[in-house]
Amino acid sequence: MNNPTGTTSGPERQLLEYMLDYTRAELIDTVRGLSEAEARRRLVPSMTTSIGLVKHAAFAERKWFQHILGGLPESECDGAMVGEDSFVVSDDETVADVIAEFERAGNRARTIAADIELDAIRQHPACGTVSLRWIYLLLIQEFARHAGHSDILREQTEATRRT
Repeated sequence: MNNPTGTTSGPERQLLEYMLDYTRAELIDTVRGLSEAEARRRLVPSMTTSIGLVKHAAFAERKWFQHILGGLPESECDGAMVGEDSFVVSDDETVADVIAEFERAGNRARTIAADIELDAIRQHPACGTVSLRWIYLLLIQEFARHAGHSDILREQTEATRRT
């Protein structure tokens, strides 16, 4: 999955789904191999951590695919639905746990979206009318941004290992 040129042409939906899966994998790759302490290390003034970025991405998957697209009440979604706390990882959660949570949310997102047309619209309380196409684009952008953030955190972590 590390080669974004693997799928460069084809139907729009195939390209969108490929790029979403690509950015999901890129975000996961930024935390694989980090120790528990390294994944939780705060290297910027905010509460941002590598593991927290993956935790937040799992929340985003649930919010957009399960709740908005699938119409599930937040109480029936597969995990926490409190956005402001979505970066918070409890002490008893491991890197593997958070990756698995994100992967489960992605798998469920694929299932929910499978039979929905790109132009199908749903209502979001703050954004208004959104289409599945827009949700795909939003999450590609969000996961790519967070993978970049986490990649920088990983680079900083690896630099401290060498000193």
